[in-house]
Amino acid sequence: MRHAETVTFGGSRLERHAERRGDAQRLARDIQGPAQVLMMWRGKPLIADAALGLVSATHPLVAQTLAKGAEQAVFLGQDEDRGPLFAVDVSHWVPDDLDDSQLNQFLDPTQQTPPDVPDHWAFCELRGIMTHLSPRDAELAATARGILEWHRIHGFCANCGAASQMAQAGWQRNCPDCGRHHFPRTDPVVIMLITHGNSVLVGRSPGWPDKMYSLLAGFVEPGETLEAAVRREVFEEAGVRVGPVRYLASQPWPFPASLMFGAWGQATTSQITIDPSEIEDAVWVTREEMAQVFEGNHPLINPAREGAIAHFLLHNWLADTLD
Repeated sequence: MRHAETVTFGGSRLERHAERRGDAQRLARDIQGPAQVLMMWRGKPLIADAALGLVSATHPLVAQTLAKGAEQAVFLGQDEDRGPLFAVDVSHWVPDDLDDSQLNQFLDPTQQTPPDVPDHWAFCELRGIMTHLSPRDAELAATARGILEWHRIHGFCANCGAASQMAQAGWQRNCPDCGRHHFPRTDPVVIMLITHGNSVLVGRSPGWPDKMYSLLAGFVEPGETLEAAVRREVFEEAGVRVGPVRYLASQPWPFPASLMFGAWGQATTSQITIDPSEIEDAVWVTREEMAQVFEGNHPLINPAREGAIAHFLLHNWLADTLD
């Protein structure tokens, strides 16, 4: 697919410089260089005027984090204009007006402004602002969110249970007791543009916002190809059989740690039989109806969220630019 890397969170071509991750002395110099540091709070990047709020390593919240050890910073890579880039988790900070009740919504609308930054800077839900970021900033934010969330929930060795330690500039955790090394987890997920003639298959999960429909998706199982996962998931969720399958594009999706493999499958049957334990509804939508959806004029269906690969694939299907 010619436009594959224009998907949100893709296409920035950030130079990650993995060879530097084991050079603790150089990284220590870089982060005092002064470095550009992305602050993340509970998975939210610091945003300034629709761009990443990259601050100095001397900012109080960053300094507090680094005081625990320079290894608490994750080295993201090198930007040709901004120099060395790092991310730190400052979730230890508690805003005075924090309202926890809104933080777990499907799309968190709240914003939190840390101390000692301009008033228009704030920690924002990444799904809400992802389409406003530049390709470079979107990749940085997605990378930081994904890697810091992995550290948050993988603090103990899966082999012996001992507390593990960050290593390799944040790209590894080591167990001091048994010596086991642990690496960031990415879960492969297939998301399927399933077509039958002039129609595309969409569905919705329980608990989604009213009228929200998207492409069907599911995790790839051990020992399974992407093509087999597409066929299995579509049949499990909607009872539709799929024949030829081809890969289209991928998208890192750090909510919390998925890599979405976009695929195009041709249905060989059209009868829908949903599994209510998997999805709430599934329907065939014609190309003309989907054009209405994208225009916001469909009475029953809202368009997939802009920035998600489902929106990207459906948009290219409508524009006939999948090849």
